[in-house]
Amino acid sequence: MTATYARPFGIQLLDALLAEGQRIFTTDDARQAAEALGIKSSTLPTALHQLAAGGWVRRVRNGLYMVDETRRGGPAPHPFAIATALVDPSAISHWSALAYHGLTEQAPRVVTASTPKDIVTPRMRGAEHDTALPASVWEVDGLAIRFFRVQPGRFWGFEEVWVDEFSRVRITDRERTVLDGFLAPGIFGSLSEILGVLDEHLGEIEISRLVAYALRYGQGATVKRLGYALEELGVSADVVRPLREAPISGYRLLDPHGPDFGRYVTAWHIRANLPRR
Repeated sequence: MTATYARPFGIQLLDALLAEGQRIFTTDDARQAAEALGIKSSTLPTALHQLAAGGWVRRVRNGLYMVDETRRGGPAPHPFAIATALVDPSAISHWSALAYHGLTEQAPRVVTASTPKDIVTPRMRGAEHDTALPASVWEVDGLAIRFFRVQPGRFWGFEEVWVDEFSRVRITDRERTVLDGFLAPGIFGSLSEILGVLDEHLGEIEISRLVAYALRYGQGATVKRLGYALEELGVSADVVRPLREAPISGYRLLDPHGPDFGRYVTAWHIRANLPRR
């Protein structure tokens, strides 16, 4: 008798969730919807199990479900919505944010996101053995999502955007995305990639905010690399002065992953190991 009644309860539950635009939902979301419908909480596990078994929803991870839109004939949830639901809190960042803001024409094959949480992906547990992708990549139905951990106090610099009619997600803004390029140029291939972005899209970036972000982050080498790059691009001395005056000891390579050579730029404590643009 349980199976006979659980399936209708499950369909009612699914309709209620979809009516609220919840195509990706947690067990708590389902519990709240069930309570509103007067469905006993004791029947919820069975209802969710039968929805999954019937192909109506897919279990993404423990406590997180995604509606199978192929069964209903609707569009699949946006990859950014899946990524930010998979790990909460998180924000779309790095390559994916760069592409979203139109700062690169390259289409990332992996969704990239940042989070202040320590995460353990199935690959880290040894449940997946594909060594072609880093262990920090989480795969959901062929969608590869790579998470980068940031310190909780440095998880800032984002906005919320609608990626479809149902999903509003957190994403790093243009200035934080560019700063991330200076903080970890290896993720983007090299610093040359980010310097090219800055050069081509300088007018689309709020430079005063970028400067403030760099000072707030407080990583001396990044402050100097950014200041040098902005000065080379003709940004006014008044704007870059706070970066120039920030304290640092010793010299840093302009490209930390580049060769150990180049002229010394005393004003910025930088060794310019890249050709001048």
